[in-house]
Amino acid sequence: MRKIGIYYAFWTHEWVADFFPFVPKVKKLGYDILEVHSGILADWTESKRLELAKAAKGEGVQLSYGLGCSAEYDVSSPDEQIRQNGLKYMTSLIQAVGRMGGGVIQGSTYCAWPKKLEVGESKQQYVDQSFKSMKELARVAEDSNVIVNMEILNRFEQFVFNTVAEALPFVSAIDSPNLGLLLDTFHMNIEEDSFYEAIIQAGKYMKGLHCGETNRKPVGMGRMPWKEIREALDAISFDGQIIQEPFVTFGGQVGQDISVWREVIENPDLDKLASDSAAFMRRVLVD
Repeated sequence: MRKIGIYYAFWTHEWVADFFPFVPKVKKLGYDILEVHSGILADWTESKRLELAKAAKGEGVQLSYGLGCSAEYDVSSPDEQIRQNGLKYMTSLIQAVGRMGGGVIQGSTYCAWPKKLEVGESKQQYVDQSFKSMKELARVAEDSNVIVNMEILNRFEQFVFNTVAEALPFVSAIDSPNLGLLLDTFHMNIEEDSFYEAIIQAGKYMKGLHCGETNRKPVGMGRMPWKEIREALDAISFDGQIIQEPFVTFGGQVGQDISVWREVIENPDLDKLASDSAAFMRRVLVD
């Protein structure tokens, strides 16, 4: 059965946060999964990471690990020193998650975020560098019981892959059971001609779904074609994680990085919004 989750940063203004209180919170609000920031987790001690894994297991909550990889760890960088630095970082992160019991690391795992292609640069060199890196990291993931998902991002945040059609030859050439594509309805709304066709095209390589409304409100508060999305998920027998990433509050580094320049919802009761959205997700995308 598909499981649903939510990103901790729905409640925070800063990326650095104590993840422990969110474990019982998301369970109480109707979610199966808490997605945390794996880049923050990387700075924790081993004992603290294992303690978080134990706390999640005790609540019956799965952990998922989101990543917006900074430029210093860009595994797609034409600068070989930076690429190697990224390989070491990603290898360490994958192995750490493996020691926590395994799971899914997803986001800009194959590139830096955010980043634009500079004038005169070749996009292909980034693709080629990323391919070398992800082929190696897929083997690390296989050995660590970890799935690494590559999130297809919109043109304003990244340039390596903006559509399923671009990413599919890349992931299919590596063809590892532990390397997949993460589709995100927010990005798809900008880049894909059809939600249905993009999901069908991704097929077996689609190992995760991030979701939210067109303006990043919680699922169920907007105009996303959830019926169409559900039909496509059913057609490919999708059984991966469905995790929403709503962002509605202005302020802090989170608001800055996600470009939230106003209070999207005035005086929001975030817990109630999350609870109502969980019920909607389960009804429309799972049951």
